[in-house]
Amino acid sequence: MKNLRITIGVVVLGCAFLLGCSSDKVRDFMPGVYVNSAGGEFSVASDTLEVEQVEGNNYVINRRTGFNLVTDGKLGKREYEVEKWSAVYSLDTQVLTETKKGKLISFFPDSGSLSVGRRVYKKID
Repeated sequence: MKNLRITIGVVVLGCAFLLGCSSDKVRDFMPGVYVNSAGGEFSVASDTLEVEQVEGNNYVINRRTGFNLVTDGKLGKREYEVEKWSAVYSLDTQVLTETKKGKLISFFPDSGSLSVGRRVYKKID
């Protein structure tokens, strides 16, 4: 009976160790700097997202946008906007959810990118 308890204890500790060592590929990939550029008839813009883990499943995303409005076919002066998003990571879905507007941010380690809606950002750092 004593040997059975020891065996069960070793098995339970082994499982706990393996679960603790398992890696979340998406979570490991997330922190960094991502860029996106877009242009159209009325504007040209570039976005930078900097994803940082704050604590546990909580993240901060700093978004910096530079854009030029196009008027009568001419590019206007460069303008800038800065936003700070808070987001929570779901272990189940492996997606960050921005807490204010509910934006879903998906990460793709194999292609080195993330997406916010239909907008795709490439990781540069």
